[in-house]
Amino acid sequence: MVHLLTLPFRLFFGLLVSVLFLPFLLLALPFILLRFVIKAGLALFVLPFLLIAGAIGIVLAAVGLVFALLLPLLPFALIAFVIWALMRHSPAAIATRG
Repeated sequence: MVHLLTLPFRLFFGLLVSVLFLPFLLLALPFILLRFVIKAGLALFVLPFLLIAGAIGIVLAAVGLVFALLLPLLPFALIAFVIWALMRHSPAAIATRG
């Protein structure tokens, strides 16, 4: 209810302040546009480096994931390699080869 009672005053003072600050906004507009142009140029300059760093990070994360998943299987692979190396020249293996 209080908001409805003070609405005309808020509208009046809001319009008054906006009209008073309009010249300052118009003076600041070129600087705001210059800031936007500088930020856009800097972003276009930095973007390739960020993409390269992101790609390197993704590759390193994938390598770490592969090592984390395959490293626990390394003892089983080593045992299988030793058995294969010992049985490769056995008479049973030579007989099955023909």
